[in-house]
Amino acid sequence: DTAISRVKGKPAAGDTVAVRGHEGQWLAWAAYSPASTLRARCWSFVEAEAVDAGWLSARVREAVARRSHLAANSNALRLVFGEADGLPGLIADRYADQIVVQFQAAGVEAHRQTLLDALVAATDCGNVFDRSDSAGRNREGLPPTSGVARGVEPPERIAIGEHGRRFWVDVRHGHKTGWYIDQRDNRALAAQLAGRARAAPGREPTALNCFCYTGGFSVALAAGGAASVLSIDSSAEALALGRENWRLNGLAEAAGEWRDGNVFEALRALRAEERRFDLIVLDPPKFASSHHHVDRAARAYKDINLSALRLLEPGGCLLTFSCSGAVGVELFQKIVAGAVTDAGIEAQLLRRLAAGEDHPLRMSHPEGEYLKGLLLRRV
Repeated sequence: DTAISRVKGKPAAGDTVAVRGHEGQWLAWAAYSPASTLRARCWSFVEAEAVDAGWLSARVREAVARRSHLAANSNALRLVFGEADGLPGLIADRYADQIVVQFQAAGVEAHRQTLLDALVAATDCGNVFDRSDSAGRNREGLPPTSGVARGVEPPERIAIGEHGRRFWVDVRHGHKTGWYIDQRDNRALAAQLAGRARAAPGREPTALNCFCYTGGFSVALAAGGAASVLSIDSSAEALALGRENWRLNGLAEAAGEWRDGNVFEALRALRAEERRFDLIVLDPPKFASSHHHVDRAARAYKDINLSALRLLEPGGCLLTFSCSGAVGVELFQKIVAGAVTDAGIEAQLLRRLAAGEDHPLRMSHPEGEYLKGLLLRRV
């Protein structure tokens, strides 16, 4: 809002307004949000376009169509990703025959019914559940809301498939919209790494999954070839569902160990136990909700990566992630590099990791890049 010199008229929350430069030149059509520091979220940079029901419906159809080929690997997909699809503030995910939405900004909230109708029409899926219950709604001056938006109440759990593996998802109460769809490709990578480790002569690779939630990476690691997987999370409910996902995939009970605890403390305890692992995944929750918390987040990322690197076998791999949008790619890599140095080891960066193809980054909106990761190998 500090970039706005004046507002002409009295637009209401969600109204489409023209954004003009200092000399009066037209810049964009945007959704106005008087309660937010993001006072205007741009719909279009084409002056001739009319942001109406037809325009919004077309954006939804196009977003869904762009992702249709991804259904070959999973029936859990992100259908609409906010600014990346020209619909700032709208998230729409599909889990089998259930759509889950989040209206996170005043503009999409004002066009809620049009957008819901368009999603149903574009997917032939009549069941839509609203999870607009995040803290971001408050920053837009919108009350949190959750419940059936179209069709019927979703079941307690929905079974999804991903790269040949199956998982239970709780869309009503689970994190985000129920599942970390954005990590689909990275879970497939973890399975491939486990397979390579298993193929080495005489190897029975061990794996550690920290902040495991409901065991997505854990199942992928075991299905790929890890002989044992230790999974750690602070949520007993998440761990219980993780165990069910383990059984759903026919994995040996003895190969899965599940610990309820603080990951920071657990990593130090594992070092005291002299445990070592061939594969480690660090996928923590957001440590920095804004730029005000970056320093604190950097210390937390340094802590867990340092501890994990000390547990990693020579030749072993670490997949480490940050979903804090305020922590950029370069800063995250610098933090992890510092952890490598302090651990007193040598490591190679094999690959930078990101969210899947259904979470694209619009080049005119670089702030949309939130999930970043690194694949390291200890040498």
